[in-house]
Amino acid sequence: MNSSYDAVMSRKNEIMKSSVGINYDLYESDYISFDFEAMMSDCGFSLDEVRKIQNENGVGNTPLKECKNISALARKNAKPGYGARIFIKDEALNDSGSFKARRASMACYQAKKLGFKGVIAATSGNYGAAVASQAAKYGLKCIIVQECYDSLGVGQPEIIEKARACEAYGAEVVQLSVGPELFYKFLLLLEETKYFNASLYTPYGVMGIESLGAELIEDCIKQTGKTPEMVVCTNAGGGNLTGTARGILKTTDKKIEIVGASVNLKGLHMANDIDFNKKSFTTGHTGFGLPFMINPDRSDVPRSAGRPLRYIDRYVTVNQGEVFFITETLSALEGIERGPAGNTSLAAAFSLARELKEDQIIIVQETEYTSAGKHHQAQLAFARKNGINIFFGNPEDEIPGQSIVFPKTVDLIRAKDLDLISIKKKFIQFQMTKTKKLNNKDIQFLIEETNTDKGFVMNEIRNYNVELEEIDG
Repeated sequence: MNSSYDAVMSRKNEIMKSSVGINYDLYESDYISFDFEAMMSDCGFSLDEVRKIQNENGVGNTPLKECKNISALARKNAKPGYGARIFIKDEALNDSGSFKARRASMACYQAKKLGFKGVIAATSGNYGAAVASQAAKYGLKCIIVQECYDSLGVGQPEIIEKARACEAYGAEVVQLSVGPELFYKFLLLLEETKYFNASLYTPYGVMGIESLGAELIEDCIKQTGKTPEMVVCTNAGGGNLTGTARGILKTTDKKIEIVGASVNLKGLHMANDIDFNKKSFTTGHTGFGLPFMINPDRSDVPRSAGRPLRYIDRYVTVNQGEVFFITETLSALEGIERGPAGNTSLAAAFSLARELKEDQIIIVQETEYTSAGKHHQAQLAFARKNGINIFFGNPEDEIPGQSIVFPKTVDLIRAKDLDLISIKKKFIQFQMTKTKKLNNKDIQFLIEETNTDKGFVMNEIRNYNVELEEIDG
């Protein structure tokens, strides 16, 4: 077959479909809609089955830990009677050191079940180590494709550490420079090896996180006698938040506020050669969070199972300096050393806890392991080498790509709300670029995707030149 860039990209849907064993065409209908729930249910795993598979492979049943000292610190900066109890679900204790093991466990199980000889994942983050770890358990070959370095051959220490971990588990790591070659090489390898696409965004990957959502609720009830008021999820591609929310909904009918949290990297382009090493976070930031909310299907499968707008109640950002500060705080006050990316949601929770009463509960949904290049000190040293100015002050003065500002006082840690209504409107706007016609199924799809109502959707689509077919009312 022709292996040129254009030829491979023209075959991308065919390659992706054959590499995951899902016929996505079955769920497509009309102009823009697809049946998300049918896709999820047809994959054939109940929540109990997911948990059984994971428990047999070193995944899940991680402890829920109360951060009593951090909670007390938050209360010192809250009005009287306020400052919620902050808990963390310590996902760093999964075999590969992060919650991504839950996604990888289901991907590798399915690959083995379908008779694939190996798995491939395109990731620069914890997911690579998770897939490599689970592949080792299942006796599968594994290739991890990383976007690792800039045009000068300089790689981020965090990504290099992830490569070390992947290789330790027996995987082959293919490291590429920033840009479109990553997806091209990923597709080419899938086609050449006939391996399983262990994508983060298949139904299997998202189902794997549902067990985490269920455990959050069960653990909280067991330890405190009640459900939490709020769960904060670090948000990038949306699968983490989606799976957690779905697991919560399957476990309790109590209303739990689902908050997404991302590091503010406004102004930095994720695929830009210069910007690539100017950021200190490779995931959990707005460079992924916002684009994937507006267009979740920009992933490495035809239809992503990560649909965060369906479930999110609130979306906040924190700055890099705030996350690094709270990472050091977790070590110094709680004796728990964990990686900065997972602490994005902890930094947000520290701020949000001051909005809740002392007897209320906020759960930080995950932690991640840290070592070598993943350690916050290594990342800060790398930032300094790249000309980033690092100092104490007001985090609001931080400029991504130019500075990292640690809060001079803890009361300056303040999560900033993003306008979800505006994001939902942008989602609809993007969908309108695909079609000039809509019908009832499409309208219902937009309602479900944005978690709004018919009035909101109809009012918004009137801004676009689309023909409405079979519209009732």
